[in-house]
Amino acid sequence: MHLIDEDTALVDAALKGSAHAWEKLVRRYEDRIYNQGLRLTGSRSDAMDLMQEVFLGVYRNLHRFRGDAKFSSWIFRIAHNKAIDMKRRKRLMPFVSQSGDHEGDLLDNFPGHSSLEAEEVFSEYENNKAILSILSQLPMHQRLIVELKIFQSQTFEDIASIQEVSVNTVKTRFYSALKKLKTILEEKNVLS
Repeated sequence: MHLIDEDTALVDAALKGSAHAWEKLVRRYEDRIYNQGLRLTGSRSDAMDLMQEVFLGVYRNLHRFRGDAKFSSWIFRIAHNKAIDMKRRKRLMPFVSQSGDHEGDLLDNFPGHSSLEAEEVFSEYENNKAILSILSQLPMHQRLIVELKIFQSQTFEDIASIQEVSVNTVKTRFYSALKKLKTILEEKNVLS
């Protein structure tokens, strides 16, 4: 069964009370939502909070999913809105935490990856930290588009629907973000 069709079938089953279908939907998207939250907030605890808020919002509003768009577009729209709400609420300072988060508790806070070797988790953490450092220099509207296009493989049309803007606006923001990222990377290479 095609992933989109399977998502729709799982939504239908969850709406009819199937806990198994709901759990399968959560498992299917939890890593992607967590990683999106991590890249947008720069904090594991904020990413976990965001993920919890997203799934709570999805659960409460599952009956509103009409199937006009892909379920993935719908859930990422919710994640997009929750990330903006979180930023407004917390007035997030720099997105890369300097608070001394320790890698030691990473295994406890990394959903769905308890079987990974500690070295693999730490390596992934270090890579995410470098990406977060660069992405944190983009304005939120550009960071969200980069997240959806590059990390979530959404189409420009899907992103336009999620952000409720035109496809041309999405493309302009995306290419502007890429240009800014290129400049940041060039400056890092010159300075390092």
